[in-house]
Amino acid sequence: MNQPDAPEDRPQPVHYPPWQPAPPRRTSPVTVILLSGSAVVIVLMTLAFLAYGYPGFLRPADAPAETTPSRPLQGGVGVVPGGEPPVTATATPDVTRPAALPDPVNCEYPPDKVATAPKAAKPPQEGPTSSKGQVRVTLDTTAGSIDLTLDRALAPCTVANFLALAKQGFYDGTSCHRLAVGSGMQMLQCGDPVGDGTGGPGYTIPDENFPELTYRRGTLAMAKTSAPNSGGSQFFMIFGEAELPPDYTVFGMVGGAGLETLDKVAAGGIDQSALGPDGTGRPNIPVRFTRVDVP
Repeated sequence: MNQPDAPEDRPQPVHYPPWQPAPPRRTSPVTVILLSGSAVVIVLMTLAFLAYGYPGFLRPADAPAETTPSRPLQGGVGVVPGGEPPVTATATPDVTRPAALPDPVNCEYPPDKVATAPKAAKPPQEGPTSSKGQVRVTLDTTAGSIDLTLDRALAPCTVANFLALAKQGFYDGTSCHRLAVGSGMQMLQCGDPVGDGTGGPGYTIPDENFPELTYRRGTLAMAKTSAPNSGGSQFFMIFGEAELPPDYTVFGMVGGAGLETLDKVAAGGIDQSALGPDGTGRPNIPVRFTRVDVP
């Protein structure tokens, strides 16, 4: 009979020692310095992002971009229907002639045989007219003041005409009848004693445009028909941008306060009951001239 194996002869299970945590490792001073420096860099980068990359944290929010106009309608100041009032900068254009006009220039104001003249005015003195100097004018309106700078170097006959009409009180009580706020044109047209775009002072003024003319925010220009030398009393002020042919005489600029008034009128929109086929019409915020302050 075989004897059982002795205990020392049997296979013995392998016994692993119980798990124990490793002894803590000592962090070197160099490692501590590197970790602390990294944390400081991360905090500084976060603050820099918030300060300069996030509008409204430590800097004002970016101003909205200016709208880009599309092509105007053929034959005059026009607008693409359905546009929104633009939010634009307050800079006025720097318009200059490529070559200075002689001083003086000769101006003539023949009778107007087309436009209605329910409020006929006396034209300026014909003949030699200065082409030097600027004149500051303020249009007091029911919507706010509009400050203008008239530039004789651009259009001496037009400036003389505007001042003559203003001194006679021709513009007092008249209203701006045409607002354009679409993507093709942003302007306010005024100066018609009839109030529908057909009126004038009873005479016409000469065109004083030149091929290099451009029209943008702050431009003050004369309205006219498609016929040459057909301007009279109507003018328009651009508060956005405008892509127009150089057919409209520029005779000055609108100042900062005036542009604020125009922006407010534009934000009020167009009276939809009086909307024209080109998308322009009477402004919802009435702009009636109560006084024109001239030197």
